[in-house]
Order: sequence, then structure tokens, then C-alpha cells
Amino acid sequence: MLRIVKFGMFCVALATAFGSVPALKAQQAKETPTAPVPAQIITAKKVFISNAGNLMGEPFQPYDQFYAAMKRWGRYELVAAPADADLVFEIRFSALALEDNKEFAVNLQLELAILDVQTHFRLWTLTEYVENARLESNRNKNFNHAMANLVEDVKKLATPPAPDVPNK
Repeated sequence: MLRIVKFGMFCVALATAFGSVPALKAQQAKETPTAPVPAQIITAKKVFISNAGNLMGEPFQPYDQFYAAMKRWGRYELVAAPADADLVFEIRFSALALEDNKEFAVNLQLELAILDVQTHFRLWTLTEYVENARLESNRNKNFNHAMANLVEDVKKLATPPAPDVPNK
């Protein structure tokens, strides 16, 4: 009988603990303000796209694919020289070798650094990992998926948040 009472108390304590987690998360979400995106990213009109390197495959593939996606989006005017731009989007495709218990793995990633032309400061960096695959067709599919995610990340970043509308 004592065992049943202890088990019941344990269940009540567990339910209380798990029940308070969503409330705690909601409270933390309210207390943590959203940090602002640098104004230059939102207000920029012209962008120069720079090819910072490709350590794998076709040397121009990431640059060409990202350039084409930005051109289709049409949010920024793409210019031919950094001096004509408000921002530089520096695209890089790299492979990082990782060692884990004497086993080696390759971590492929697309990285986009956003630089302010006037100050030369890096304003933001976006990274999308490319899942490795044995078959070339799967590698291409994974690369295309990561590139699409990177472009979506840029779109979310560059789109100003909707103004808060007061409740009536």
C-alpha cells in the first residue's frame, strides 16, 4: 500500500514538472526579446555576389546556383562590382574533415557571409549543411536542397518583420 502511495506521489510530481515546462518556455519566450537584424540587410537595394571558394565538384556551381536564385527572387539588384553594391553576399562551399574515434567523416556545408560594403564588417553568416551521399544523383539532390534552404534563410532574414497590430 505504501508503495502505491509513493508511486502515486511520484506520478503527481512528474505530471506537475512536465506540466510546468510549456509555461516556463512561454515565459522565457516572452522575456527574451528578438534581436534586430542589421538594418543594412533590410534596407539594401544592391548586392554584389562574391565566390569565396568551392573545395568540391564544379568550381562555379554554388556561385552560379546562388546567383540565379537571387536573380529570380528579385529582392536585390545584382551588380557587377562591389563598389556599386550596398552589401556583399560571399558564398562558399566547403568540406570539413572530422575525426571521431579514428573514423573520418566529411562535413559538407554552404556558407553565406553578408558583408557591409562601407564598413567591411561581416553582418551575418548563414550556414546550411549538405548531407553527404554515395551516389552522385543523391549528392546533387542534397546540394540542391541545402541551396534552397540557404536562399530561404536569406529571404527570411531580409524580409522586415510585420509591424505589431494592437488588439482591439
